[in-house]
Amino acid sequence: MKWIVAIIKPFKQDDVREALTAVGVTGMTASEVRGFGRQKGHTELYRGAEYQVDFLPKIKIEIAVNDEIVEQVVEAIQQSAKTGKIGDGKIFVTDLTQAIRIRTGEKGSAVL
Repeated sequence: MKWIVAIIKPFKQDDVREALTAVGVTGMTASEVRGFGRQKGHTELYRGAEYQVDFLPKIKIEIAVNDEIVEQVVEAIQQSAKTGKIGDGKIFVTDLTQAIRIRTGEKGSAVL
């Protein structure tokens, strides 16, 4: 099993969800987060005053998947979240050693 975390632009959330559903992902968690990378924030104008926005709004998507569909899931995220501009985001894939369904006590890939 793998744990996939993707940081994407907020307006791409629905596109990513639809793409993940199309490749067979049955559940995901999405959180509103703030951060920066190479983009380093941006400058905004408010009531005539210019100020620096260091942390930009992003969406963090977390998904647990079986090893068999990892590449499909990564490709779906990459294609649906891409705008071609700086700040499109990142995808992280790590090993998931154990998963447990709280309600039934099931363990392993049966939980997914």
